[in-house]
Amino acid sequence: MNSSPTAAPSAAVAAPPGRNGKARAAVAILFLTNGALFANLLPRYPAIMADLGLSNAQFGLAVAAFPLGALLAGLAAGVLIRRFRSSRVAVAGTILTSLGILCAGMAPTWAMLAAALFFAGAMDAVTDVAQNAHGLRVQRLYQRSIINSLHAVWSIGAVLGGLMGAAAAGLNLAPGIHLSISAALFATLTLCCYRFLLPGPETDDDGAAAAGAADGTAAPDGGSSITRGAAARGTASRGAVAKYGVLAALVLIATAGALVEDAGSSWSAIYLSDTLGAATTIAGLGFVALTGAQFIGRLLGDRLVDRFGQRTVARTGGIIAAVGMGTALVFPSIPGTILGFAAAGLGVATLVPAAMHAADELPGLRPGTGLTMVSWLMRVGFLVSPPVVGAIADAASLRAGLFVVPLAGVLVLALSGVLARRTGR
Repeated sequence: MNSSPTAAPSAAVAAPPGRNGKARAAVAILFLTNGALFANLLPRYPAIMADLGLSNAQFGLAVAAFPLGALLAGLAAGVLIRRFRSSRVAVAGTILTSLGILCAGMAPTWAMLAAALFFAGAMDAVTDVAQNAHGLRVQRLYQRSIINSLHAVWSIGAVLGGLMGAAAAGLNLAPGIHLSISAALFATLTLCCYRFLLPGPETDDDGAAAAGAADGTAAPDGGSSITRGAAARGTASRGAVAKYGVLAALVLIATAGALVEDAGSSWSAIYLSDTLGAATTIAGLGFVALTGAQFIGRLLGDRLVDRFGQRTVARTGGIIAAVGMGTALVFPSIPGTILGFAAAGLGVATLVPAAMHAADELPGLRPGTGLTMVSWLMRVGFLVSPPVVGAIADAASLRAGLFVVPLAGVLVLALSGVLARRTGR
């Protein structure tokens, strides 16, 4: 991995003074709008379900179209970024996502709802990769970590969108009207920030990586060209295996972070209320504690990464998640469980940004390829995680199912060696 601050692309050198701050603010707006758009839709689900007269099963199938669209379209993000640039793809993807969410709010039938959510999920997946790719371009200009703060801005956007949706629902505003306002607001905001994003195509250091590999495979003086060629092919083959091994480890690290997030959103309230007997108002605090601690961790994450490196921060986070949530499950109580979810959120706060950054810096991959693979396979984790926890809960108990959270922390601890020691000066 190329994590040295001196290895920044030539675009960083040529960047005019003052442009870095504007580009950082602009890409932060992309993260904000991405978090806010879908969060606006979530509080409107009950009204949409009632208006269409859907059963729980019908509604669940329609909602599943969103991650399905994300999975099917996510792999196209790298190609689109290389063809059209991350800035253009992120802005266009945001606008198309807003249109998909608007169509979902105005859908007259179940089929139209599922189709709109499928389209919105596909565009959201492309936008997610593109905005992270552009955020990492800006980070290379700064020559220090800023990606965690961008993900923290995404969390702010999600809270903002959720509050907007809840307010619209409380005012009995029709979903179509509410989501039209949301789409117009955030699409306009995105278009306004486009001019401040970084110009030019995505960087590609494959030539330098290839040259380095060639230098390392040179045969001793006097060796035949056949021998040199065989040695080069053998080294290249071993390098490819190692490269994809690192990529697989990064995918698992990101998936571990996704699994913890999903456990908090899908199961924390059920576990606190049904298993521990918490009141309804208290049961929701598990997810609030997880997301709040995660937000704080992302605000502090960049400074910690610059000071100690991604590897140390990830290992420490894995320990915090494993010990915090593990202790809460071994000694169950309502306060302890809420604190356990908070520890889990704090522990995984930097994992997804770290995995995306490391994948984007892998030598020998075309721009956007590693980032696309991590983002796409992480979404597989989001899709698979709820059924796995549910199956364990049915076979044993939900408490047993939630042990996947401390196990995710242990997994991060084992795999964090693939992350860079230092990313800043």
